[in-house]
Amino acid sequence: MRRLFSIRALLGFIGVLVLSGVAYAQVDVGIVVSFGPPELPVYEQPICPAEGYIWTPGYWAWDGEDYYWVPGTWVAAPRPGYLWTPAYWAWGGRGYYFHEGYWGPEVGFYGGINYGFGYFGHGYEGGRWEHDHFYYNRSVNNVNEREIHNTYNTTVVNNYGRSRVSYNGGRGGINEHPNSGEEAAYRERHIGPVAEQTHHMEAARGNPELRASSNHGRPPIAATSRPGSFSGHEAVAATAGGHYDRPPQSQNSGGQAERAIHANELSPHTRPQSPNTGDPNRDQKYQQQQDKLYAKQQQDHVKLQQRQEQDHQRLEQQRANDAKMQQVEQQHQQQTQQMAQRHEQQQQHMQQQQQQSHQQPHQDSHQNQPKGKP
Repeated sequence: MRRLFSIRALLGFIGVLVLSGVAYAQVDVGIVVSFGPPELPVYEQPICPAEGYIWTPGYWAWDGEDYYWVPGTWVAAPRPGYLWTPAYWAWGGRGYYFHEGYWGPEVGFYGGINYGFGYFGHGYEGGRWEHDHFYYNRSVNNVNEREIHNTYNTTVVNNYGRSRVSYNGGRGGINEHPNSGEEAAYRERHIGPVAEQTHHMEAARGNPELRASSNHGRPPIAATSRPGSFSGHEAVAATAGGHYDRPPQSQNSGGQAERAIHANELSPHTRPQSPNTGDPNRDQKYQQQQDKLYAKQQQDHVKLQQRQEQDHQRLEQQRANDAKMQQVEQQHQQQTQQMAQRHEQQQQHMQQQQQQSHQQPHQDSHQNQPKGKP
């Protein structure tokens, strides 16, 4: 039993995923850091490069060793009617969990974080869609009206003050919870960051100047006009830094990231909601496809949990040494992360297939319409 206790002690450090009310199913591959990110830096918004681009605020991400700043940038909406829900960090019982941003028809919960430029804690006040065109609120956006004519001017009252806290919950965090509309927005069909946003984040991760330990919460590139444009007039530096209290390496928090090592540490799957295309038969077909994938993923999840638990029991029986235990734990971490990523890709692939299938009949109907007489 002494060996079993040592294994359980190791697992206890990682901890079972215990989420607060705000971290309700939006966790990105179980990434958790034992201390919170720096405050948000202060910066000016670059000018909007073209019509249809929507502002995506900057945020702190984690690279395994340190927080790094992902500059705010303008991104072309992946489809008309879609808005951006920003990423955020939230306390989840064992540390701060990362919640990835996403595109969807409604803005969901982003931790109550005041990112500015229309993202003042709940919803988005920077613009709206009308007949497949995006209209910009000039009071919170930097838009050249000579080039972009879809604008309006509505004063927005920021009820969240000037707080620059960049995380929800925990010590000193924002004390906000999602409302029913924000919970519904997450359950609606949505898509993750587009390719440009992924490349933008990867470029930020590879830039040592954007690491918090280097810029002390004041990144030299705080925002850009377009994704990945980190130089020239399109890049904007922070005018004020964010307070950064990184715990000493010798403390238990260690400044190290924790990742979900085992399948039972991942958040439960969220059952997909019934789509609404306006065609009941098509909706039923799509729901059956989603339910089938959901059941398969649940089965995969349970099988991996059982297999990993069998590994633990075998280690106990063999009285394995610490080196062997560490090797198995590394294998479990790889298995768990690969499964989570595979499931996310499967969900996105199904959503894309259903979206394309829904759009095809409309395109065919337009192509098959009889042409008028000359």
